[in-house]
Amino acid sequence: MNTKSGFVTIVGKPNVGKSTLMNKLLGEELSIITSKPQTTRKRVLGILSEEDYQIIFLDTPGILDPKYLMQKKLAEYIETSVKDADVLVFMITLKELEKEIKIFENEKFKNIVSGRNKKKVLVINKIDLSNEPDVTKAISEFEKMKIFDSIIPLSALEKYNIESLKQDLIKYLPYHPKFYPDDQLTDEPERFFVSEKIREKILEIYHDEIPYSIEVVIEDFKERDKGKDYISAVIVVERESQKPIILGKKGATIKKLGNAARSSVERFLMREVYLELRVKVSDNWRKDQNALKRFGYSN
Repeated sequence: MNTKSGFVTIVGKPNVGKSTLMNKLLGEELSIITSKPQTTRKRVLGILSEEDYQIIFLDTPGILDPKYLMQKKLAEYIETSVKDADVLVFMITLKELEKEIKIFENEKFKNIVSGRNKKKVLVINKIDLSNEPDVTKAISEFEKMKIFDSIIPLSALEKYNIESLKQDLIKYLPYHPKFYPDDQLTDEPERFFVSEKIREKILEIYHDEIPYSIEVVIEDFKERDKGKDYISAVIVVERESQKPIILGKKGATIKKLGNAARSSVERFLMREVYLELRVKVSDNWRKDQNALKRFGYSN
């Protein structure tokens, strides 16, 4: 058997560039990206297929100490994705090197990198924002830990050293038949990515706690042979007081959101759509087991 195929799980704290890395490796804007931490809420699977290998990437939410039920669900996504991995990519940045080194003293991080049957790669991201001596020092410090099979400094945004990482991942993959057809990019339906594109624009447009208090649900998605596709989406908020913030004065803010989201969805689907947005309240849904299950937060 000459084909290599396996699962590569990308983990790290919020905002280290996990989604950017997966998108650059795939050459597709699959995971949403914003400047805000905790953008990724669910495991996003992306498939990179070539003639003699297939890498199945799992982009995961940022590792944090769960404060409420939804964050506990996100932690479960990470745990499951780590268990599924043949290769674990652990991402850090050099913003505060001493803190980055100390995170591996934390039991949570120790558990994540403890699997003996996995190859482990440490990716030091955003080196375009660091100087060379700091990068060299970091590599030396992490090599002393003897945790990782490879340590790769790169800039996901600039695509610097991306190819080196990819070659290491291929090297570590097991020999195995491909899991998916060569033309398949993900296992999620279009509805999932449409809701994510809308949520991405909410993260960009709204401030403070509002973006983290919402969920986007696609209620209707009609593909049409003639004319624009019809998409009806509901923006779920936690409190009645958040509803007018989403709408804005005389509906101006939600109109702005609708225009931005529609453009993003059309670029992703590569066809025109009519996008209808509505706002509903589901009290404290992030702490409600039934609501979380209804919104797909379950393993």
